[in-house]
Formats: sequence, structure tokens, C-alpha cells
Amino acid sequence: TGKEDGGMTSVPTLNGQVIGQAERATRAVLDVLLERTRTSFHQWVVLNRVALSGGTLSQEQLTRDMTHGLKVTPDVVEAAAGGVVEAGFAERRPDGSLTLTPAGDAKFREIRDGIAEISARLYGDIPAEDLAVAQRVLTTVTARANEELARVHGTRENA
Repeated sequence: TGKEDGGMTSVPTLNGQVIGQAERATRAVLDVLLERTRTSFHQWVVLNRVALSGGTLSQEQLTRDMTHGLKVTPDVVEAAAGGVVEAGFAERRPDGSLTLTPAGDAKFREIRDGIAEISARLYGDIPAEDLAVAQRVLTTVTARANEELARVHGTRENA
């Protein structure tokens, strides 16, 4: 609470705290669904990435996607992929890539459908224009944060 011109310093209406609160609240709702489906968050991300890639995805691409998007280590990605394979939701091909099994496709669809229902309740009555603005703003903030991480770490790897 700084004072510059006799008044209070203006605080942005959108900041890391607001974004974080929204992320944690929506993640908690997702976690309820994932618990019900006996799937960890990282296993869901693996299923989602493989399914959205047409049912097969290289381990290298999965690792790149998850380390960049979730800011996790390759060990976390490998453990999640291993859990998906162990659960019978994916198989490893000879080249190391992951392929969804029918059980994995069914699990993906079950969770995706649950997320669609949740999303309808959370976002359904918000005007499309507002959602589009929020998406653009959050995409810009994410890109800037990734650039800041790359600057701090001295690499473009996180950008």
C-alpha cells in the first residue's frame, strides 16, 4: 500500500494472486473428478496429450510438453507415463512412444466428458467475448512469464 500522489497506489485488478486463486480453485474441482476416476493429475495430462496427438506420442514430445507446460522435471513425466502404462491405459512401442489402449481411450473420454460438464458449470454463463479477452490476457502473461524464466535461467529452453 504505497502512496504516490496522496492516494493509494493502484493495484492491477488482474495479478498473480487472482490468477493463482482461480487456478487453485479450478484445479481442486478437477482433482475431485480425478480422484473419482482414480487418476493422478500428471497421469491425466499424459492421457490427454497422447489422445490429442491421435493416440500415439513420442516420449520426447511428451517430456517437452509437460516440462514446458507444467514446469515439472523429466522424472515426473516419466513416472506419470509409467503409471499410465502400468494401469493398462497405454503401451510403450519399441521406439519408446506411448500408444493409448482401448482402456486408456475410455479413461480419457470419461475424464474429458467430466471436465466438459464442470466447464459448462464454471464458464457456461460468461459471455464469449469476456472468455476470449481472458484467454488472450492469460496467454500473454504466460508467454511473458516463460520469457522471464528463460532470462533468469539464461536459456530460451523455457520460453
